[in-house]
Amino acid sequence: MRAESPGPQHEWLDADAGPVVRPYTLTGGRVRPSVCLDVVAFVLAARAVDPATRAALHPEQRRMVELTRRPLPVAELAAELDLALGVVRVLVGDLLARGLVSVHAPAGTTFLPDDNILKAVVSGLRAL
Repeated sequence: MRAESPGPQHEWLDADAGPVVRPYTLTGGRVRPSVCLDVVAFVLAARAVDPATRAALHPEQRRMVELTRRPLPVAELAAELDLALGVVRVLVGDLLARGLVSVHAPAGTTFLPDDNILKAVVSGLRAL
């Protein structure tokens, strides 16, 4: 059973909400990641994470390491954690700098269609 805390109670906060933390507090006020991360880049946790290192991580970072035991795109990681994409990019950059995760960018497209082909497709669609 939980005792009521003394002091004024706020109508906008209920017991189910849990702690409310602003996104910039998770990143230490940083808004840019230390490395450029694509939203479709896959994040994969290191095979073994030292328990002492794991204990020093923020809860969100610990959860990231757990979720990335299998490759997971940055965008999906943000959705799983219910955090803003910018926050996740900064936190993944921190984990990458510590060697706790690796990031695998998707293969770039080497073949781009010619402008003439695209114009022909558009013209064909308009003719329909």
